[in-house]
Amino acid sequence: MPRTIFWFACFWLLQLLSPLFLLAYFSLGFLGRRQGQAKFLDWTTRTWARLLIGIAGGRVEVSGLENLPAGGGVLFIANHQGAFDIPLLLGYVPGLKGFISKKENSRLPIVGIWMKLLGCIFLDRKDPRQSARAIARGIEDLRAGRSLVVFPEGTRSKSGVMNRFKGGSFKLASRSGAAIVPLTIDGSYRLREGNRGRITPGNVRLHIHPPIRLQDLSAAEKNTLTEKVQGIIASRLSVL
Repeated sequence: MPRTIFWFACFWLLQLLSPLFLLAYFSLGFLGRRQGQAKFLDWTTRTWARLLIGIAGGRVEVSGLENLPAGGGVLFIANHQGAFDIPLLLGYVPGLKGFISKKENSRLPIVGIWMKLLGCIFLDRKDPRQSARAIARGIEDLRAGRSLVVFPEGTRSKSGVMNRFKGGSFKLASRSGAAIVPLTIDGSYRLREGNRGRITPGNVRLHIHPPIRLQDLSAAEKNTLTEKVQGIIASRLSVL
């Protein structure tokens, strides 16, 4: 319990300090330093993410960094074990990236602003038209060279066992031509969800798989792409 209290105290302290970093970010934009702005955004979010995981006692092991494509927009497909998955990917997968997220997250104080700056796409699952517009924007972002992260399970599994992937997420790749990079998150649920909401130290493994380019696949392989990617991600889980 003391670690949980300390973690949340640190989280809110970072929230209180966050406007200072936002001011610095927008000041760089005002001065016309767009590249500096992007580097500052990357550094700030990566540092924030690693701090939160470090304070929680998370010990992260990353493998497969050599599999990251050199450039262009990438669609990262990952399993979703817990609340620490987003800090994990922000902190340990190089480069700026947005997330496909539910619209409620856009209203979070301060965090919602940072998510918008990262280029997150917010979905209203109750409004098919809005969801279609959001997906169209995601396709445009990928074509423009920006990267996105999708959790095809749709919600946190809160365990080491994956839920079935939903195929709709893969339309972002098929319609944009972006490469798919599968990511296996193994153990993040142990930091919180596996302990009745208490923050608890634990080991987390993150593996980056080789990219999948749709133009290299046969028609039959494209038809089973969802199952193929889920199988690739499952192959690195300690609990299958």
